[in-house]
Amino acid sequence: MITVKRPRLSMLDKIYVGAIFRGMWITLKHAVRNIFNQKGIITYEYPEMKKPIPEKYRAEHRLMQRPDATPRCTACMLCATACPANCIEIVAEEHPDPRVEKFPKIYNINLLRCVYCSLCVEACPCDAIRMDTQKLVEAAYTREGFIVDKNYLLNNHPSDKSPFSIALY
Repeated sequence: MITVKRPRLSMLDKIYVGAIFRGMWITLKHAVRNIFNQKGIITYEYPEMKKPIPEKYRAEHRLMQRPDATPRCTACMLCATACPANCIEIVAEEHPDPRVEKFPKIYNINLLRCVYCSLCVEACPCDAIRMDTQKLVEAAYTREGFIVDKNYLLNNHPSDKSPFSIALY
């Protein structure tokens, strides 16, 4: 075991006067620099000018559809298993078409629990779930309003705005 002795502090260091003046000096230096050189300041005049959203931004979820408008999801439960927040609820059901193995009877996502890590997107073997809707902020009046079901997820397209989404770019 190694013992490390702490250095003795002066009276100014004990009452943090030096640290306060260093912090004030840094703040004053940045303020003066920004007054004379405003090219480094990025300000978006919302709503006239909206902040660009990166293409890979992880936003609200959506379920992909097959050409016949059925969900692409096969209810394999890999997304629910990979989810660290345990926010995905899937109940599988046999599909009436014998060529399709199964499909989700219930597919709910609790957006209050979701940490938007996109592990569900990475775990999906058939590219059934995506997070590319570009919707930033959501609002609802109740907690139940944040639990989105299969119908909402199937109709949640990137160009659409949900009834309880407020886009703050």
